[in-house]
Amino acid sequence: MPDQKIDNLLNLAMDATPEERTKSENLNVGFDLEEKMWDVIVKYSGSESVLTGEDIQVVPLLGGYAVVTLPESEIDAYSDRERIEFIEKPKRLYFETFQAREASCILPVQAGSNGLTGKGILVGVVDSGVDFFHPDFRNEDGSSRILRLWDQSIPGNPPKGYTKGTEYTKEEIDKALALGETEGRRLVPSRDVSGHGTAVLGIAAGNGTVSEGVNRGVAYESEILVVKMGNAGTNSFPRTTELMEGIDYLVRQATAMGKPIAINISFGNNYGSHEPYN
Repeated sequence: MPDQKIDNLLNLAMDATPEERTKSENLNVGFDLEEKMWDVIVKYSGSESVLTGEDIQVVPLLGGYAVVTLPESEIDAYSDRERIEFIEKPKRLYFETFQAREASCILPVQAGSNGLTGKGILVGVVDSGVDFFHPDFRNEDGSSRILRLWDQSIPGNPPKGYTKGTEYTKEEIDKALALGETEGRRLVPSRDVSGHGTAVLGIAAGNGTVSEGVNRGVAYESEILVVKMGNAGTNSFPRTTELMEGIDYLVRQATAMGKPIAINISFGNNYGSHEPYN
């Protein structure tokens, strides 16, 4: 009988043949074929020590969740641990449709003497990255409105508590901007290859400099935090584990800075039950 603490897709993946898993677009998501290791989402109770073990890498998240990397051969034994409540395989994320601010009736919110501009708040985005050279994400003096940029795809200097990528500070981004495109992108090599993250951040927080205010975003005077999700795998989309770590990072950053944050997520999927609640 399948382990009830392991989600159905993960049980199915472990029971499937290598050929079946290779043919599927979903069963191998989160699995490193060479290392025979899984990235999984774990719900647990108690202290973080219940998650650790030999050949097991752990990134504890808020709310009793963690992203755990462990050998496939150890998953059944891991689920037998008393404090492990549930284990879920990551799912692939996809772009979702977004609409312009006019469709959101945001213009009346911004208009008038009491208009809301986003001043004093943080806007966070977990997406495909950002073109930090774009004028809509810069202040009048040319400095960046981006306080932190965590690029999960560039190894080297991850934020404290995380295991992948490189975190860039506002100071580093400002220095890159001052150096110009060629030298600046050597200092901060993070790029938004698809342009999706830059587009949705423009809607959420762009100040409209390029369009002289015509196409400014919702919170156009806010400060910005950006997470670029890790290297895309099969079919060029990231995974739910990377999204969860990105959201966790943004919440922790906002808490440390003592500022409210609004987080934009324009990735998603259609997994799970679609049954209506009674």
